[in-house]
Amino acid sequence: MAQRPSIPKGTRDFGPQIMVKRNFIFETIRNVFKRYGYQPIETPAMENLTTLLGKYGDEGDKLLFRILNSGDFLSGIDTNAADFQSGNIASSISEKGLRYDLTVPFARFVVQYRNDISFPFKRYQIQPVWRADRPQKGRYREFYQCDADVVGSNSLLNEAELVQIVDDVFGQLKIQTVVKINNRKILAGIASYIGSPDSLTDITIAIDKLDKIGIENVNRELEERGISAKSIQLLQPILFMTGNSREKINALEGLIGTTEIGAKGLEEVKTLFDYLDSMNLNLSYELDLTLARGLNYYTGAIFEVKALNVSIGSVCGGGRYDDLTGIFGLPDVSGVGISFGADRIYDVMSELNLFPEKTSESTFALFVNFGKEEEKYCLPYLRTLRQAGINSEIFPEADKMKKQLRYADQKNIPVVILAGEEEVKNKQFTVKWMQSGEQQTIQAEKLVELLTH
Repeated sequence: MAQRPSIPKGTRDFGPQIMVKRNFIFETIRNVFKRYGYQPIETPAMENLTTLLGKYGDEGDKLLFRILNSGDFLSGIDTNAADFQSGNIASSISEKGLRYDLTVPFARFVVQYRNDISFPFKRYQIQPVWRADRPQKGRYREFYQCDADVVGSNSLLNEAELVQIVDDVFGQLKIQTVVKINNRKILAGIASYIGSPDSLTDITIAIDKLDKIGIENVNRELEERGISAKSIQLLQPILFMTGNSREKINALEGLIGTTEIGAKGLEEVKTLFDYLDSMNLNLSYELDLTLARGLNYYTGAIFEVKALNVSIGSVCGGGRYDDLTGIFGLPDVSGVGISFGADRIYDVMSELNLFPEKTSESTFALFVNFGKEEEKYCLPYLRTLRQAGINSEIFPEADKMKKQLRYADQKNIPVVILAGEEEVKNKQFTVKWMQSGEQQTIQAEKLVELLTH
């Protein structure tokens, strides 16, 4: 008995109904990116391991999918040697790997083509990435990222524009969101203010748990992580800070404004909020001091976008990085970017029933096939509908009427067009609206007009 076909764990097949919805998300995001002047690029699915290794930390390196060299990949390697172990020979038998994200390949792209691109360079990229992670609910080994970045500019107007993009995308997808905003320099200022500048990561990991475990447990964890009692005491007014974003910024000025890095972070956040306040955005945005987001990676503003009315993680995130291209020999090129999580957006829209019933990819009209003469009569009008931008098809065989209507039903085709012997003789069509069951007979030349109004 033949083995049942399957796909690797952590990957997925998408049928037509799901793909129509996924493409609706991708197209919405792509169209907004284009409207803001971002240009498309694509990079290969595989990169040289010299490009990928060492950019994501030890844990990230372990999650890279490596590709065996083609041909006899063990040729030239002594398989009887004492050190013949996977870790020792990995670099000799594999020189390429599947990309882990879109950011490192983008950095490589900018450096490689620096003489061909104009700075500031605004690019978007919508492509799959791969991670050798343990598959579980909501976590896959292959998934899409939808990134927009601008490099070669320090202006905070870029950050504000990215929030505008978030507002536009989720406005069109009808998802209510809130943007949480923080700044890496503010977090560094907090660590410096309480006298523990080297414990930034420990402090933010603990702060992040405030809502879940409460203040006593947060303080206990800080103590366990080696933070002094004095530092913990200085941190309390920050942990209990209330008020809106402006009030928090004002309160922080009296605390961390005395530190150089803290003052710089507060200045950046104030400038960003000034921009946002003048943009008449529909979404809400707020300063969230517990937002840490990939601390080693970002150097300035950081964002996280949460969907309201649904319990799920962030649907979009990003921030500023000061030396994206330095790892490839082009230092001091600052950038800022965001990434939309297409899979989570899909889950939110499914849960809240936000997908439109009809999209540009659905068939709108089906010609029923009654036989060779009727077929010949319908074909020129089928072409006319398609030229008018109406997605149309004809059933390929003169099958039973019931079967053809069932086909239309299963594909959610809203309009069925019939041309039997009588209609052909009178140069007419009978148009049936599937949902209501209503039908009307019209002159053939009126078909496009009827279906476009």
